[in-house]
Amino acid sequence: MRLALYQIDAFTDRLFGGNPAAVVPLEDWLSDAQMQAIASENNLSETAFFVPEGEDYRIRWFTPTREAVLCGHATLASAYLIFNRLDPERDRVAFQTRQAGLLTVRRLKEELALDFPAWPPHPVMAPPALAAGLRSVPQEVLASQRDYLAVYEREEDVAVLAPDLAVIAGLDRRAVIVTAPSAGDVDFVSRFFAPASGIPEDPVTGSAHCTLIPYWAERLGKMRLTARQISARVGELSCEHRGERVTIAGRCVLYMEGALTL
Repeated sequence: MRLALYQIDAFTDRLFGGNPAAVVPLEDWLSDAQMQAIASENNLSETAFFVPEGEDYRIRWFTPTREAVLCGHATLASAYLIFNRLDPERDRVAFQTRQAGLLTVRRLKEELALDFPAWPPHPVMAPPALAAGLRSVPQEVLASQRDYLAVYEREEDVAVLAPDLAVIAGLDRRAVIVTAPSAGDVDFVSRFFAPASGIPEDPVTGSAHCTLIPYWAERLGKMRLTARQISARVGELSCEHRGERVTIAGRCVLYMEGALTL
């Protein structure tokens, strides 16, 4: 069996920037074991698989080690593929998911805009292992339903972090988001560490902005925000807080297309 395979850089307007996602469009689902094996072989932070469902699609995402509940950059990449190759007449696509509900993506001029759930964080008593794992004491610690959010005073504090990933992997949340106000031309910056899911540092994390957007919207008193994830690859995001939902927008670039053989 030969299946189409695409690799698309998401949340960037340049090759080798943003977050590379593998995308495998299907007519029918493969087994869970096959999809996990493909994602492990791709060795990217996520591989997206989608199948037609009515006029739209059902989507699933796999990290190198497990199935993901929600993934922003691979959803953006999947929509890019549909808009630019599979069904170029469309300007909106909907994806049904297993646990994250209905997700939609709209074409907005040069950007694609994700409609995702808001996961606002709340202050928590940080476990001692969090600061030990980050090798730095954050100014504030909050948590969403999925991740810790560690807030720092300056962008430089986030940029220089070199976490102990073994300690981070042992925390009682799936991942750690670190963030600070921007020193430059965007509202805030972030990084994202999820070693327990096989992702030491994710280059650009759409789903982390389900938590970052409500936090920064309240702190800065503005609903429309610009963001930069300052990994080595760097990603750019346009954001909007809309109560129970958030908009996360960005660009994509096709890097590679080919086929895989099962």
